[in-house]
Amino acid sequence: MSAPGVEEGIRSGRTVTERRLHPVTPLRRAWAPVAVLAGWAVHDPNQAQEQLTRLTTAWLLAGLAVLVLAAALYGFLSWWFTHFAVTDSELRIRTGLLFRRTAHIRLERIQAVDVTRPLLARVAGVAKLRIDVIGTDKKDELAFLSERDARTLRAELLARAAGFAPETAHEVGEAPQRQLMRVPARDLVVSLVLSGATWGSLVAALVVPTVLFLTTHSVWTVLATALPLFGAAGAHSTGRFVTEYDWTVAESPDGLRIDHGLLDRAHETVPPGRVQTVRIVEPLLWRRRNWVRVELDVAGSSNALLVPVAPRAVAESVIARVLPGVAVPRSVHRPPPRAWRCLPLWWRGHGVAVTGAVLASRHGLLCRTLSLVPHAKVQSVRLTQGPWERLWRLADVHVDTGAGKTVTARLRDAQEAAELLHAQAERSRTGRRDAPPDRWMA
Repeated sequence: MSAPGVEEGIRSGRTVTERRLHPVTPLRRAWAPVAVLAGWAVHDPNQAQEQLTRLTTAWLLAGLAVLVLAAALYGFLSWWFTHFAVTDSELRIRTGLLFRRTAHIRLERIQAVDVTRPLLARVAGVAKLRIDVIGTDKKDELAFLSERDARTLRAELLARAAGFAPETAHEVGEAPQRQLMRVPARDLVVSLVLSGATWGSLVAALVVPTVLFLTTHSVWTVLATALPLFGAAGAHSTGRFVTEYDWTVAESPDGLRIDHGLLDRAHETVPPGRVQTVRIVEPLLWRRRNWVRVELDVAGSSNALLVPVAPRAVAESVIARVLPGVAVPRSVHRPPPRAWRCLPLWWRGHGVAVTGAVLASRHGLLCRTLSLVPHAKVQSVRLTQGPWERLWRLADVHVDTGAGKTVTARLRDAQEAAELLHAQAERSRTGRRDAPPDRWMA
């Protein structure tokens, strides 16, 4: 990374150096003037067509040259006026050509630093750094850096977030990792074929055109309807395959590292101690193979998938690294039989279990989902009871987590729900008191 200048002033006895992004970055930002012109043409296509017909070939070439020059100039200036620096307490990013913006990211509030490499970026040998910060929904990013510089800066930021001194953070380097699991391409393909979304899309693509043909007897109507439906079914499965291809989960001192992607490679981190809920999803067609999917709710992070598909034993071994000391309950307590009056048939899919470490709530018959909430991550507990539930002495217990999500134990006996409410409040209080600190590289 280039170091164009040194910021005036000394911070705690050391010079703070501002750095620029990779020189290929202007190519990423040069599209803005082109987008403005394209937006005008789309907004008023008739006027745009009239203007084009009035221009001669020479004027068109001259206009194209001016547009290319303006795009190149804008990309260069936006890159020139973008700097970043790591100080003793923060990552500072200065951007903006006309309107200046400075982002001050406190190092102790960094919870994940992801490295992504889109296809064209991989060809150019550069990468994008995305920073997850506690309390913000939008990720700040540095695009682009060389792949080597991106990994070096990531390691430095994580070391600083872990509490290492500035003078030793460079020496820490990237933490070693140990692979926990890898999803074979064959298993991923089979899981997509057996997913309910794929079959639902295919059924819709077969049924809807058939009904339209029987009512309209128009082949063109059938084709106009069938082709988009089949395309949507294929696009959904293909998109998931491209995104989840070569999914690898590894363990390191700074959390679980996830690498995936066929065209765009992503390197994500599940930060330790920030996982609020773990969901084990078991689609109907996967049960014969004993496969599950593991999803996460992470406070302040958009990383929501831990394992796209894996045997249950392998998935539970990975969950044990996310939630140390937590054993997945083998069974849950179903609602009382009278619950069928509130939710016919589907009441059998609900259940709850409580262990010393987590509250587990299950829902779903065709696609079963078991949600695990560590007691220490519970922010509030609520009991709700509608008039029909009150008539049959039933109630729901809602558990709110730090990720802004809610896990519900539905259709419990009213007395049981009240006891669960008070017991869970006490477990959450003692769990937060005894929980270890959420610290990097502990």
